[in-house]
Amino acid sequence: MHKKVRIAVVQAAPEYLNVSKSMEKVEALLKEAADQGAQLATFGETWFTGYPAWIDYCDEYAKWDFQPTKEVFALTHANSLDVNGKEVAQIGKWAKSLGLSVVMGINEKVVHGSGNRTIYNSLLTWNEKGELANHHRKLMPTHTERLIYGQGDGKGLQAVETSAGRVGGLICWENWMPLARQTMHNSGEHIHVAVWPKVHEMLQIATRSYAFEGRCFAVGVGQVMRVSDIPEQLNLPEELKNTPDKLLLNGGSCIVGPDGQYVMEPVWDTEGVFTTEVDLNRCYEESMALDVSGHYQRNDVFTLNTTKKRL
Repeated sequence: MHKKVRIAVVQAAPEYLNVSKSMEKVEALLKEAADQGAQLATFGETWFTGYPAWIDYCDEYAKWDFQPTKEVFALTHANSLDVNGKEVAQIGKWAKSLGLSVVMGINEKVVHGSGNRTIYNSLLTWNEKGELANHHRKLMPTHTERLIYGQGDGKGLQAVETSAGRVGGLICWENWMPLARQTMHNSGEHIHVAVWPKVHEMLQIATRSYAFEGRCFAVGVGQVMRVSDIPEQLNLPEELKNTPDKLLLNGGSCIVGPDGQYVMEPVWDTEGVFTTEVDLNRCYEESMALDVSGHYQRNDVFTLNTTKKRL
């Protein structure tokens, strides 16, 4: 197998909590990725419409029955996406017209039925035909995220076929969850998209470790966020006042090969669309020594059962 694929990493800020303006950015960024010859475009954790990093900077956010917090939650819900809605369908149309597969983190809402007042931290995958090929909800919101997000389920723990190979992904600290990783390894990923707020040192380690363990390419996608992106309802800590352009999330996006070595070094403090060509044959070359879905799984000793039901 010799299949060369060009991967685009989108490290550019959305329009925080603004659906219409973020849609304009998506269209432009996808076109830029396609113009660079990409077959796969990747966006970071809850890129649409923005990772809520303010929960880690604005201490008042955690107060019980605090009106500014409630207002920001409602604003986040209003600017979250319905997977059956027009925005998701439109992104699929752009993917089809450009011949791109797309992986994007979103804030997700349910319009009707169970869970309609909860926000989910989700990861969507569109194939090059514009079809929504996978919909994964983060299993466990990380630490302060539990103030915002509901728990996900195992339905989306899978790689899917695209023209760029078999593509899967996990959200942030799911990449530290051994059984989630093993479920994804068993699904046969060529390219794993690990989405993060920013890919700091420990998350570089997680991304490199995932690629080495899974014998796949791991794309670590970080984000860009400035102090000015914090909702105006929240009070800034003293050290952030008068610094609207200070970066709270400064990227660190990277691509790692199946041997754990970088094929695209981390990119810091810069917005843009960054592309790299990879050869999927390397997944098989490196699997000779280690295949955790095969000769290193020892399913005569270990058993893994994954519930794939949507909650």
